[in-house]
Amino acid sequence: MKSDSVKSGLEKAAHRSLLNAIGLTAEEINRPLIGIVNSANEIVPGHIHLDRIAEAVKAGVRIKGGTPLEFSTIAVCDGIAMNHIGMKYSLGSRELIADSIEIMANAHGFDALVFIPNCDKVVPGMLMAAARLNIPSIFISGGPMMAGRFKGERVSLNNVFMGTGAVAAGRMTPEDLSLLEEVACPGCGSCAGMFTANSMNCLTEALGMGLPGNGTIPAVHAARIRLAKQAGMKVMELLEKDIKPLDIMTAKAFENALTLDMAIGCSTNTVLHLFAIAHEAGVELNLEMVNEISAKTPHLCKLDPAGNHFIEDLYEAGGVYMLMKRLAEKGMIHENVLTVTGKTIGENIVQARGYRDDVIRPIDNPYSPTGGLAVLFGSLAPDGAVVKAGAVEKEMLVHKGPARVFESEEDAVEAILGGKIKPGDVVVIRYEGPRGGPGMREMLTPTSAIAGMGLDREVALITDGRFSGATKGASIGHVSPEAAVGGPIALVEEGDIISIDIPGRRLDLLVEPEVLETRRLNWSPPEPRIKKGYMRRYAEQVLSASTGAVFPRP
Repeated sequence: MKSDSVKSGLEKAAHRSLLNAIGLTAEEINRPLIGIVNSANEIVPGHIHLDRIAEAVKAGVRIKGGTPLEFSTIAVCDGIAMNHIGMKYSLGSRELIADSIEIMANAHGFDALVFIPNCDKVVPGMLMAAARLNIPSIFISGGPMMAGRFKGERVSLNNVFMGTGAVAAGRMTPEDLSLLEEVACPGCGSCAGMFTANSMNCLTEALGMGLPGNGTIPAVHAARIRLAKQAGMKVMELLEKDIKPLDIMTAKAFENALTLDMAIGCSTNTVLHLFAIAHEAGVELNLEMVNEISAKTPHLCKLDPAGNHFIEDLYEAGGVYMLMKRLAEKGMIHENVLTVTGKTIGENIVQARGYRDDVIRPIDNPYSPTGGLAVLFGSLAPDGAVVKAGAVEKEMLVHKGPARVFESEEDAVEAILGGKIKPGDVVVIRYEGPRGGPGMREMLTPTSAIAGMGLDREVALITDGRFSGATKGASIGHVSPEAAVGGPIALVEEGDIISIDIPGRRLDLLVEPEVLETRRLNWSPPEPRIKKGYMRRYAEQVLSASTGAVFPRP
């Protein structure tokens, strides 16, 4: 066992003494040491209940003869961090999470790990750590939040963000917005729509690293506690059989994850995160693959904000494995890949049952024959840009309009709420990329303001930063190369015509090449916006969004 390095032999007497000091008996020390990686804290709604999940995991580990030992890592709530300096730190937390787990696991000789994430950057950060460490591992998330209720309708956090724009446009009263604030988020769990957290927890199932139900069982259901106990028991089986993350997270597993991503219309952030996890797993992904898989994958499920259903509906409809079962009917899933159940995807989906065709459409009756995400290329995005195509109104799938250029999210929001953006405009928000932001801020405020003001059928937004999974409309992010390194988005001027063709996968700046070259000669890189601390170091190391915003390999 790996833990022998901290507990076996004459020279480890001092180590055993320290294990005695934490209250372990000799019998507990002699058992496999299982690290319980818990991202619980008291500020993130998706994480406030994770101590209860951890206790259930520990019970499962003990049932099967292991010794669970819990340690923590950080978690950022993107909603609370939104639209201020805090959001610059969100994406960067992913790398810190992976690094901190690597340190703890290697320093203390754990034999296996159970990961307990929930929110946006925690899931991919933990998956990156699992791939890097490659010791038996399993994931059990905290589960999704239930939808709220407002005037007889189900709502989520996204409705509150849109409410800001609605009030500014006179389409909602401040009193109604105040009431909406109180009811939209009724309790613990990751926010109720198909936003980044729920997207990544569902994709963890598709990757094979979470048990069936990991992405969809609501946080408040007893089934979530039972699943946590099962995860604790199952990790002991993985240890016994020596099944490791890299046995599971193969190239075919990533193709399954991307296929599910397209069928369910996940957050655009999943492209960043799947690429980063694949980078750690030694699997090659590229943006062309995203379009190739999207072109042959039907869009079967539309959840908030793209549709009127929520994660709780997907759970009721049979969950991730039922969706994968329908995809498998047409040979779109690699069924022979291994999972943490100890069985293959194919063996697991046999057990899946479907109950609501309105939530998971039959394979021959999709919302569209192609997937929910698209990667656009062109003169404005030579290395690609990403859009949640399944959440774009048909009027905006093809659009040309004048650029309205802003050097930061704050400047754009001021103009939007001030009524300065007109139908037909293309809002360009730049210097918000991985380096320029730094940290590639997620921008739900401007997209929600546009939607709340009723302009999402008439106005497009383009950025080298990110958009939230809660975003809908023609919101195109991850434009690469980013402005801070001199990408074409840095050369856009007010009034330039931008052409968007989502079905054709194009994003073009309609300016003559010689004019752009003159602008390039007059361009110079901006001063760093954060001049010290972790995010200054992050900005100096991080690569393009087209790579997943990863750090270069040593």
